[in-house]
Amino acid sequence: MRRRKKQEEAVPVEVTKVVKGSVSAYFTGTASLEAENEAKVVAKVGGVVEQVLVEEGLKVRKEQVLAKLDDDKLALDLAEAEARLKQLESEFKRNRELHQKNIISTEIFERINSDFEMQKAKVAQARLMKDYTSIRAPINGVVAERLIKVGNMVPQNEPCFHITDFDPLLAVLYAPEKELSKLHENQKAILEVDALPGETFTGKILRISPVVDPQTGTFKVTAAVTDPEGKLKPGMFSRVRIVYDVHSDTLLLPKDAILTEGNESVVFLVKNNTVQRKVIKTGYVNTTHTEITSGLQEGDMVVQTGIGGLKDSSKVEILSKALTPLP
Repeated sequence: MRRRKKQEEAVPVEVTKVVKGSVSAYFTGTASLEAENEAKVVAKVGGVVEQVLVEEGLKVRKEQVLAKLDDDKLALDLAEAEARLKQLESEFKRNRELHQKNIISTEIFERINSDFEMQKAKVAQARLMKDYTSIRAPINGVVAERLIKVGNMVPQNEPCFHITDFDPLLAVLYAPEKELSKLHENQKAILEVDALPGETFTGKILRISPVVDPQTGTFKVTAAVTDPEGKLKPGMFSRVRIVYDVHSDTLLLPKDAILTEGNESVVFLVKNNTVQRKVIKTGYVNTTHTEITSGLQEGDMVVQTGIGGLKDSSKVEILSKALTPLP
C-alpha cells in the first residue's frame, strides 16, 4: 500500500504591513555635558571669612554677594585716606585763592593740586579694597562648589566658590569628516543621559569647527541643550542624535522584519498563507523602522516574527499582526 506524501507543516508567524510615514537620518555620538559659562570666584583681598551667604546648589545672579571678609583694617585705611583728603582739599581751596591773587607761585600751587589729586586716587583705591571684602559672583549661575568656611583665613587670589551657568549646557562631539557636509548650525539634536533613563532632551547645533583633525579625521561639533527643569548636570554622560535630513511620506517597515543576507536586504512577503522571498532596497534607518526605497508597496504584508526558519514558498500560519508603532 502506497503511503501518501506527508503534507508540509505551516510555520507559525506574526506579520506586519508596509506603511507610509516619516523617517529621519541622523548622526549619533557620545559626549559629557559641560557648562558654556563657569567661573572660579577668588578673593581679591586677603582676610578672615565673617559670613558665607550662599550654599552649593543655590542660584545666584551676577554681582550678588556670596561671602564677606573681615574689613576692619581696610575700613580704617579708608577713614585715614578720607581724612587726609579732606585736609588736602581745604589746603587746595585756600591756596587756589592765594594763587589767583598772585601771592603764591604757580609752581607751589601745582604741587598742592597734584597732592590733592593723588589723595583722591588713594581714597578711591582704599574704597575699592574695602569693597573687595564682599566676594561677589562674576556671572549668573549656580553655586557648584563652596571652598571656604566662616573663620577661614583666605589669602588674596584664593579660590572661594565655583559657579556654573547651566543655561545652556553643551555636548561636544567629534564627527567623522564624511559628515561635514551634512551637519550645520541650528540642526536639531536629541539627547539621552544614562542618569535619567527613558527621558529625552532637545537642543541644536551651536557651532561647528571648520577644521578637521588630521590625526583622528574628525571635526568638533558643539550642541546646546535646553533643560528648563534643570535635570541635566555638567559631567553627565550623554548619547546625542543630530537629525540632518527627513524623508516624509515614504514606505516604512519595522527593522526586525528585514533580514540581511550578504549584501542584500530580504523580506518574506505573505500571500495566501505562503511566503515569497523578496530582495528589497532600503534607505534611512531609525530606532524602530527602516525606509523601503524599492521592492515593496504600501499595504504589503510581510513576516515580522518567525522569519528565521522560513524559505521561499514556505507555508505559514498567521498567528497575529505584530504591532510596531510608527516612529
